[in-house]
Amino acid sequence: MRIAGGFSLSREVEDILIADAALTIGFALVLSGGVFGVSSFGFILMLPIALVAVSLSFVLHELMHKFVAQRFGAMAAFRKSDYGIIITLITSVFGFLIGLPGATVIYAPHFTRKEEGYVSLAGPLTNFAVFAVFFVIGSVAFSGFSQNFLGSLQTTSLTAGTYLRAVVGFTVFISIYLAFFNMLPIMPLDGSKVLKWSKPVYFTMMATIFVLLFMITGLALIPNLVFILIIALVLSMVYRSIIF
Repeated sequence: MRIAGGFSLSREVEDILIADAALTIGFALVLSGGVFGVSSFGFILMLPIALVAVSLSFVLHELMHKFVAQRFGAMAAFRKSDYGIIITLITSVFGFLIGLPGATVIYAPHFTRKEEGYVSLAGPLTNFAVFAVFFVIGSVAFSGFSQNFLGSLQTTSLTAGTYLRAVVGFTVFISIYLAFFNMLPIMPLDGSKVLKWSKPVYFTMMATIFVLLFMITGLALIPNLVFILIIALVLSMVYRSIIF
């Protein structure tokens, strides 16, 4: 099945699987301390956790962009970015993540600013849904979950229960982190399009994201988020000129 511009459905599936794998490896590296602090066991431990969290948070995010675009009569397809994958993996080596492995490309001859805003908003809202579902699961299944989302993965006391708690906790964290990153007001991220469409919607979304991030990490993550914003701004100057 061909969907647009010589781009096939099988190629789309291949692209999103490659992007998902790259982002999974990137998050596993970051969550295990970056390449300079990671142990092989720590990376292996984090890899399945990152795979679950990224697949739910990233793949569903991109698919929702596609489905909403199609509802507006557009054609849409996910396309990986080789340059973006390189950026994703290189930054993760240094213990932080600029996740740009690809994006859903919209094919529409006439697409209003409002329609573009709705399509862009669909991805971060999907991350909110993943956050909510796994927050409820964690709160019901694990005592003290709301006070310590990420739990502990000490290898000396690792059990199936603590590992499953980590899967749930990191899914909560990664879902809202990806919402934050994608809502940054820079091209080619969702936030730039939402901001162009509606400032009240944009600032409501960002306020909600910061409240949820504060619930998980308190103020500890704020310096990292500011650092990521600065790096993302610099990279976007280059990235916006790259054709997927």
